[in-house]
Amino acid sequence: MKKIILLSFFLAVGCSESNISDLEEYVQETADKPRGRIKPLPEFKPYSAFAYSASALRSPFESPVAYEESTERSLDLVDAPDESRPKHPLERYPLNELYLVGTLAKDPYNLKALIKTDSGSVHMLEEGQYIGKNNGLVVKVADSKVDIVEVVPNGSGGWISRPQTMGIKVSSGVNK
Repeated sequence: MKKIILLSFFLAVGCSESNISDLEEYVQETADKPRGRIKPLPEFKPYSAFAYSASALRSPFESPVAYEESTERSLDLVDAPDESRPKHPLERYPLNELYLVGTLAKDPYNLKALIKTDSGSVHMLEEGQYIGKNNGLVVKVADSKVDIVEVVPNGSGGWISRPQTMGIKVSSGVNK
C-alpha cells in the first residue's frame, strides 16, 4: 500500500513540473500567421422551368400506326412455328453466339456448315435444319455464308419471316 501512495505522489509531482514552453511557442506562431480568406459563393443562374410540349404526341411505347390487316402486310405473315418438332442442339443459342467457321462437302451440291458456339463446341449443319432461338431455318449453305430465315412475332399476335445471313468468321488465333 505504501508503494502505491509513493508512486501516486511521484506522478503528481512529475506532472506539475512539466515544461510547456514549446506548446506556448507553437500557439503563438499559429496566432501570428495571416488569416485566410474564404472565396465568395459562386453565383447561380436562376432556375427556369422547362415546358414539355410533346405531351399531346403519341407515346413512344405505342405502335406508330394503327395495325390494320392489309393485303400487302398479310403477304409478310407466316404460319406460327411448329413447337412440337424435335429441336436441333444449335437452337439453344442466339445467333449472335454462333459463328460459321467453315464448310464441308462430299460433292459441290451438298455443303454442310461448321458452326462454332461461344463455349467452343463445333456442330455440323445442313440445309433444312434449324438454328438460333427464333426458329431459324437454314435455306442455303454456301462456301462462305449460311442463309437463314427466322420466324419471329410481329407484335400483333402474328408471325413474320426475317432473313439473316451468317458469314464466315476468320479466326484471330485466340481459342474460345
